[in-house]
Amino acid sequence: MISQGVLGFQYESEVGRSGMTGLSGLLLYLDLAEAASLSRSLERHLRLREGGQGWTDRQIVMALICLNLAGGDCVEDLRILASDEGFSRVLRRVEQHGMPRRQRRAQDRRWRSERKRSVPSPSAVFRYLASFHDAEQEKLRVSGKAFIPRPSEALLGLGRVQEEFLRFVQSRRPETVATLDMDATLIETSKSESLYCYQSFRAYQPLNVWWAEQGLVAHTEFRDGNVPAGYEQLRVLQESLARLPPGVETVRLRSDSAGYQHELLRYCAQGDNERFGKIDFAVSADVTTEFKRAVARVEASWWKPLGQDGEQEWAEVCFVPDPIGRSRKSPEYRYLAIREPLRQRVLPGCEEQGALPLATVPMSGELYKVFGVVTTLAWEGEAVIGWLRERCGKSEEAHAVMKEDLAGGKLPSGDFGENAAWWSMMILAFNLNAAMKKLVLGTGWESKRMKALRFGLIRLPGRVLEHARRLRVRLSAGHPAIPLLRTARQRILQLAQAGAG
Repeated sequence: MISQGVLGFQYESEVGRSGMTGLSGLLLYLDLAEAASLSRSLERHLRLREGGQGWTDRQIVMALICLNLAGGDCVEDLRILASDEGFSRVLRRVEQHGMPRRQRRAQDRRWRSERKRSVPSPSAVFRYLASFHDAEQEKLRVSGKAFIPRPSEALLGLGRVQEEFLRFVQSRRPETVATLDMDATLIETSKSESLYCYQSFRAYQPLNVWWAEQGLVAHTEFRDGNVPAGYEQLRVLQESLARLPPGVETVRLRSDSAGYQHELLRYCAQGDNERFGKIDFAVSADVTTEFKRAVARVEASWWKPLGQDGEQEWAEVCFVPDPIGRSRKSPEYRYLAIREPLRQRVLPGCEEQGALPLATVPMSGELYKVFGVVTTLAWEGEAVIGWLRERCGKSEEAHAVMKEDLAGGKLPSGDFGENAAWWSMMILAFNLNAAMKKLVLGTGWESKRMKALRFGLIRLPGRVLEHARRLRVRLSAGHPAIPLLRTARQRILQLAQAGAG
């Protein structure tokens, strides 16, 4: 018993195994993972713990997925997850779901003595993560140069698990169009092994490819902080296209100025991809000196209002960058310019062009901030700009979820491979949560962040009971989440049956 404080109540612990859980709603995610065959996918593609003794690949990865969803942000938080007796009881039962007796006995023999835990210990997880790191790749680093270690076979296996999950979601909620948003994000860290990013702090900088229509991460590549966001983007795009599931017919690309690379744009515009052909795009263009000159030559009557506030205007720009103009075979793009009056007074000493930290062009006696867009879309210019700006909303919000709501913002190690595995497992949790909102919870839940999901669904108190070899999770009478849970389980069952059919 814990002594009384200011208010008239006391804490005391249960005597014996009560079956209480504070994570009744998290069990719903286990149900969806089973419907998506996530555990079997982990077994097929991760072979680090295939033989021998102790925890299996799927047990460790599923525990880390649950840790992300429950709100943990470091390996040590597994101790809290393990202390939830009711959740551990269900987890131990469902991990053998669908196993024949022979396989269940083989799993039991992995333990020298009686197994007492349902969640792996932090030390076991640290050892597991270490197996994703390739020390030989680290020897290939050259100081001061961007380097992306070749992924180990285990990391490639996690990528194949991601790909199979995309196929599951696509098969239940088909989309013929894939709008891919390529964007990197910085993860600030104090680890001495990390490298300085362009903002002059130690960081890692994963590059993510967001599938806007499905709300899923189609591909991710973990990188050091000193690797530029635009480094090898064409290769990453090609890998992302290979992962898109059947049913996708049209692909479009959006990117900030990191994607303004003529090799990448040419690949998309010329239709070099065998499966999808031409890939239309809208990319923020570099505002070079030549582009500024082209903008300055635009007639005043060509500028059209952008949006409702009237502050910004857009216009078509007659501009051919030097890398394209050198060859007759180069594709033709549309260049759009956006201008906005510079309302603030220019500080002394900043009057000259290039002194300001933003691109400006004097026109008609006024100074304008200028932004550029390159595209192959034949839409009205305002529609192209609006479509490109949608990237800043959703894909960047996804980065905030990865780093703040899930465990992507707190990396476990100084070894690159361990952190890459941790990041990939977080992406699995991210996509599982996205599928839960779109396929199961539906309207009203798709826009909710993890804070709302944990409060209204995941962290439901309940008691796990066993009767006639069946587990029951008992919630308090009249809890508002009970109708939601009932409907959600029915939908998950339908998703599973759709695959069986």
